[in-house]
Amino acid sequence: MMEEEELEFVEELEAVLQLTPEVQLAIEQVFPSQDPLDHADFNAVEYINTLFPTEQSLANIDEVVNKIRLKIRRLDDNIRTVVRGQTNVGQDGRQALEEAQKAIQQLFGKIKDIKDKAEKSEQMVKEITRDIKQLDHAKRHLTTSITTLNHLHMLAGGVDSLEALTRRRQYGEIANLLQGVMNVLEHFHKYMGIPQIRQLSERVKAAQNELGQQILADFEETFPSQGTKRPGGPSNVLRDACLVANILDPRVKQEIIKKFIKQHLSEYLVLFQENQDVAWLDKIDRRYAWIKRQLVDYEEKYGRMFPREWSMTERIAVEFCHVTRTELAKTMRTRAKEIEVKLLLFAIQRTTNFEGFLAKRFSGCTLTDGTLKKLESPPPSTNPFLEDEPAAELEELAMEKGDLEQPKKPKAPDNPFHGIVSKCFEPHLYVYIESQDKNLGELIDRFVADFKAQGLPKANTDEGGAVLPSCADLFVYYKKCMVQCSQLSTGEPMIALTTIFQKYLREYAWKILSGNLPKTTSSSGGLTISSLLKEKEGSEAAKFTLEELCLICSLLSTAEYCLATTQQLEEKLKEKVDVSLTERINLTGEMDTFSTVISSSIQLLVQDLDAACDPALAAMSKMQWQNVEHVGDQSPYVTSVILHIKQNVPIIRDNLASTRKYFTQFCIKFANSFIPKFITHLFKCKPISMVGAEQLLLDTHSLKMVLLDLPSIGSQVVRKAPASYTKIVVKGMTRAEMILKVVMAPHEPSVVFVDNYIKLLTDCNTETFQKILDMKGLKRSEQSSMLELLRQRLPTPPAAGPEGTSPLSLMAPTPEQESSRIRKLEKLIKKRL
Repeated sequence: MMEEEELEFVEELEAVLQLTPEVQLAIEQVFPSQDPLDHADFNAVEYINTLFPTEQSLANIDEVVNKIRLKIRRLDDNIRTVVRGQTNVGQDGRQALEEAQKAIQQLFGKIKDIKDKAEKSEQMVKEITRDIKQLDHAKRHLTTSITTLNHLHMLAGGVDSLEALTRRRQYGEIANLLQGVMNVLEHFHKYMGIPQIRQLSERVKAAQNELGQQILADFEETFPSQGTKRPGGPSNVLRDACLVANILDPRVKQEIIKKFIKQHLSEYLVLFQENQDVAWLDKIDRRYAWIKRQLVDYEEKYGRMFPREWSMTERIAVEFCHVTRTELAKTMRTRAKEIEVKLLLFAIQRTTNFEGFLAKRFSGCTLTDGTLKKLESPPPSTNPFLEDEPAAELEELAMEKGDLEQPKKPKAPDNPFHGIVSKCFEPHLYVYIESQDKNLGELIDRFVADFKAQGLPKANTDEGGAVLPSCADLFVYYKKCMVQCSQLSTGEPMIALTTIFQKYLREYAWKILSGNLPKTTSSSGGLTISSLLKEKEGSEAAKFTLEELCLICSLLSTAEYCLATTQQLEEKLKEKVDVSLTERINLTGEMDTFSTVISSSIQLLVQDLDAACDPALAAMSKMQWQNVEHVGDQSPYVTSVILHIKQNVPIIRDNLASTRKYFTQFCIKFANSFIPKFITHLFKCKPISMVGAEQLLLDTHSLKMVLLDLPSIGSQVVRKAPASYTKIVVKGMTRAEMILKVVMAPHEPSVVFVDNYIKLLTDCNTETFQKILDMKGLKRSEQSSMLELLRQRLPTPPAAGPEGTSPLSLMAPTPEQESSRIRKLEKLIKKRL
């Protein structure tokens, strides 16, 4: 019972002493200690094991016990001291609390006294200042009354003077007086309920209306709408009248401007009527010369009559542009059949030059004015080529086209007058687009004729592999057309021009590039899938000549240049065209066409070298490898393969020096084609003796070294082959070496032979194993037992996939399987064709 009570006491004590992690952390921060006894997770067993790690350490148990007892006594003394010190704490705390409460009560009493005294002081101040506030209000009201009376006197006198001056037409004095009256009247808006004030306001409005009608009548008398001559110089009365109109209703100012400009341009409408000879496009210069003379005449006669802020000179020019655009559009609709390309471009050139003249002369501030309709200006251009297209280049094109097809000066990107007149030519730009269509068609035909006349590129010259000059000529012409059309319009005509560009990019790819690739057979009418996939067998396969290899490389380089330049052309077209039309510009199809030409060219080069190696591989498979008695140098077929590689690859590399990535593609495609074919012929070498297998292994290693050195073979500058290419060669040729090592291994015992096969070939399967057994010349009975053993030794395939397909069907095909599939595809295509 005593032991149970002690255990319960210990458990209760532990429950009481169990502190929360936050409290434990606070204790550790206040009283840091390294003593294990102070840790929250103290374990007595671990602590004893630490004190007595071995049996020999128990000899010091008495000393350790004494130390612990000493520590216990010290802790008891400390606890006793602390407990005794806390005996009087409760009494002291209660006494301190009572003293604090008394102090708070005293403080509240003092605050209440201060508040009562403050209220009495405030009441006293209010009584003292009551009379002063009344005097302040009286003063403020009196001041307002005096000011209002003064304003009323000024308003009454001003209205009387205004009516008198209006009757006498003294506009100079009216201008200053009217502004003052308007300013004074603003102070009486809140007094409009008073009849006298409302009457004065109505008299001011009546005077304004009378002034407006009177000024308009004076202008009508001086500048009548119907046919009298203009006065010889400016009128001071009208000049002062314009100052008054600035203060009146804005509609008065607009009416004055409208009537004056209409009267000023009335002669223009008569001189350049639609039925007049000077109204046609070939005499468009006379329109712009007329307005220039009129602007000079206006500055001399009426420059001082209108206020400078009215910008009358610019308003006359802008209205002239609107009238000219309307008249030209009407005339061109009537005589649309007479519009020719040179005539149209001549008119556009002169018009854009005139718009540039306006941009230099005027700021364009009136284009945003409500009196005139603003022409929608194109968004600011971000095309960097604006600085790269100097006037000299544009003038060169103009000289080539008879100095008519190109404006002399490119459009400034910040010209506010751009299109204000030339917009009328946009509906007729189809004539220009049709002309460019015809010119590009003739250009492509000339390229075809020049290519046929030039013939194949000469061997051992710099011509081989170079980009065709016609390609650069085509894109230079494209650039000039794009710049020219963007100056004429950035809308639908640019989309139409883009369609023309697409058409002739495809024609260039078909007629110049794809159409001139050497044919694989003399009977084939063009480059077809069957001609690309056809395998040439035996020594009868025709190799490309050196000139043909150079031609293929040249066409490949040209296609690569066209691909890159077409992408840049698409970007620049999107910069030139309106933002809303950028999505309609897409040259992806044309870039895909050039990519197809590049792939076809690489495939021809691979096919040619691959076919040249076929006779050597066929000779390898026909050798009697079971009769080889000793291992010597590399076999003759290896020497033949290396010879063909050394003949073709340096030529291709030198001619593709400007397009290294496509030479790398050629190397990768050749390795992917040659290595599976080599392994296929390797399986045909049967039976093979041990010595024969060693000789084949030596030959395979020689071919592996040559293939690894293929990108830089025959070059004075040795470069490291690309990692992607090296990986393909190492993987493929290593597999061929592993096959031969399996063939060289003894087939007895069978288990060791099968395990060796599984170890050496990671893609081991029964089909490859069957071929290896055939190479060793084993009988069918022996092969059957080994195949059964292989099936047992192969790891069990996992369960079928989600689609029900077996894992073997999901495995990547071996090179032999891939080659077999290609041959089946070729036979199917030939059968269909």
